[in-house]
Amino acid sequence: MYSGKSVLAAALLGLLPSLSGAGQGVTDVQVTFAQVAALDGPAGALGQGMRLGMRAAFEEANANGGVHGRLIVLDSLDDGYEPNRSVGHVRAVIEADNHLGLIGAVGTATTAATQPATTAANMPFVGPFTGAEFLRDASHGNVFNVRASYFAETEAWIEYLVDQQGMQSIALLYQDGRFGRVGLAGVTAALEKRGMTLSAQGSYTRNTTAVKKALLNIRKAKPDAVVMVGAYKPVAQFIRLARRIKFNPTFVNISFVGSDALAQELGEAGEDVIISQVVPFPWDDSVPVVARYQAALTAVDAAANPGFVTLEGYLTGRLALKALDDAGADLTRESFLAALAGLRTVDFGGVTMRFGPGDNQGLDEVFLTRITSDGGFQAVAAAGGS
Repeated sequence: MYSGKSVLAAALLGLLPSLSGAGQGVTDVQVTFAQVAALDGPAGALGQGMRLGMRAAFEEANANGGVHGRLIVLDSLDDGYEPNRSVGHVRAVIEADNHLGLIGAVGTATTAATQPATTAANMPFVGPFTGAEFLRDASHGNVFNVRASYFAETEAWIEYLVDQQGMQSIALLYQDGRFGRVGLAGVTAALEKRGMTLSAQGSYTRNTTAVKKALLNIRKAKPDAVVMVGAYKPVAQFIRLARRIKFNPTFVNISFVGSDALAQELGEAGEDVIISQVVPFPWDDSVPVVARYQAALTAVDAAANPGFVTLEGYLTGRLALKALDDAGADLTRESFLAALAGLRTVDFGGVTMRFGPGDNQGLDEVFLTRITSDGGFQAVAAAGGS
């Protein structure tokens, strides 16, 4: 159970020692992880999606006896996508020492605020929902990523828009803060490789939908495309307003936006909006791990529809389960971290993560999708493709 109220979440955290019942979240019968993420507000669908996907993976394992006889438990705490709240919850989790590790965090600003404390405490930090470059530094020793980096996503955008589509004018909307600046740096670098610069840029304040000023500034440049580094509610507001004033460049979004949430927010205005993805199509059950994910998702929530965020949560959960299995029956935080550090090639059935010395990121693939007229998604064909 979770709440959007930080006071209630803090009260819940106070009860967690009795729920997990042992130091480091390990007993003879269960192991407990903590998720500190946005569960409410403009980015709430992202934390909820990650939570649901991880629960699907954990309940799938629990239905088969757990891992080495231990059931897997997930406690989720809402940080509202606010760094200060995230720091408070993470510090409380570390000090209480009732969780094996942190898993499924959401956001660049929040992880930038919390990662140093987790590294200092040698607390496992698994599968954060962000492509920020600072988390790809394997020397942290406690951070293990699932998804490709934002630099990989922004390069894929520009390769498609400029190299394949021949566009000459690219503008950027970004969230003011560390997340947006990472995207700005990625887009700038990708354009500089091609002897180009941004034609215009605009920003908005995190946890708001105040995008009108940015829209009017960007429209003046008459760009061929607007690439966007933000959360789904402000991005949807930007696109809706743009459509109303007959400003219709190609809109391209980063995976963090939350594809399903964005499509729902936009409705009819979403057709042809492009989003880069870092996990496979969640509806493609010809991929064995996707078929397992679909079954596991239905088992934990019969009303849930497959989506990119819940699939990423599921893969994050599966990664943690793999490390738990490798750590053996004598489970400690140290043995879990050692198992994570020892991962190399992990085949989940059609999705393979590859780690190694100096490489703490499992997946590298990025591909582009387009929202269809019915709110679904289709792959964007490469130049010369079908």
